[in-house]
Amino acid sequence: MRVQLLTELDELEPHAEAWDRLAADVPFRGWTWLSQWWRHYGPRTAAESSRCRLAVLGVFDDADVLVGVAPWYLEHSTFGGRVLHAMGSGEVCSDYLGVLCAPTVEGPVVETLADYLISNARRSGPDRLAWDLIDLEGVDAEDRVMTRLADAMAASGATVYRRPGMNCWRLELPTDWDAYLASVGKNMRRFVHRWQRTLAAVHQPTLRWATTAEELPGAMDILVDLHQRRWRTLGQPGCFASERFAAFHRDVATALFARGQVQFYWLLLDGVPAAAEYHLIGDGVSYEYQAGIDPAAMTHEPGKLINLMLVRHAIEQGFRVFDFLRGDEEFKVRFGSRQRAMVKYRIVPPTTVARTRHRLWLLGNRMKHWLKKKR
Repeated sequence: MRVQLLTELDELEPHAEAWDRLAADVPFRGWTWLSQWWRHYGPRTAAESSRCRLAVLGVFDDADVLVGVAPWYLEHSTFGGRVLHAMGSGEVCSDYLGVLCAPTVEGPVVETLADYLISNARRSGPDRLAWDLIDLEGVDAEDRVMTRLADAMAASGATVYRRPGMNCWRLELPTDWDAYLASVGKNMRRFVHRWQRTLAAVHQPTLRWATTAEELPGAMDILVDLHQRRWRTLGQPGCFASERFAAFHRDVATALFARGQVQFYWLLLDGVPAAAEYHLIGDGVSYEYQAGIDPAAMTHEPGKLINLMLVRHAIEQGFRVFDFLRGDEEFKVRFGSRQRAMVKYRIVPPTTVARTRHRLWLLGNRMKHWLKKKR
């Protein structure tokens, strides 16, 4: 096996189909999500390009088939040095990131990547990847490939520092709605009864979703409007106030909709949108990525109602899992979901400069925790 350092999207484009096979239908890992992310969040000026570039590691077998991908980029900073980050990280909040790998060759791919990374940490040049830190977030604690890679690098002398990330929450779906209702608490069942009697009779709650590409922009507008209105009432700007964030999602949602990997839902009360959700879809999982609620409709609990409607819809559509993604909000427990631990990795090569930087980072991190406890 060999590793090839790929630093331009044009170099990666011919491998998009193979990349998606390795992503195993997890939207956050797919070529569409990550390539669009780089187009919107990658460097825009020559000065930014000098500090930040793609650094994707492709692992090819003896038949020159792509069997592994480390979808990373390299960023230079004064304090951190040359830092490798995951594509899709930052304000987009991608979850389940990691190293992509064909299941049949996990061992050889991990060993090849670990050898490449350790050897290149001490070298520089146009075809080399000199680095001082691998800083990754949004990694599933059960991700076998990342665990094996971290262990292999530790065995080769690297320092591996794992710490908890923001947990995701997953609801394993039963085969029918009645079985789901039997699994939740009494308060949730009471709300369902109120929805099916009072709300249904008086406010006519109706779930809608985009069925054609022409309907998608309008569906996105509903989500963005409700999301922003809700956050402004809380004194926050809202995610879509970021121009890059909004532009990224306009483009990526259009591309993913054509692939059947995204859907926008909205709930009507009295014929008016009261709540909306933005879901990514893949491998029998519906990922609740973003939501919006009309602040004027809060007395009817439209957020709870649309979630229940979407759980029922997911069951009817044959989904295996409803994933609420990151964040330890209490409502996720009430819906019957269970915590899925996520981790952050800091991997430091066995070089003097990198280890010194890491010790300084640890010292600063401990100082921050100490100051928080003092407050």
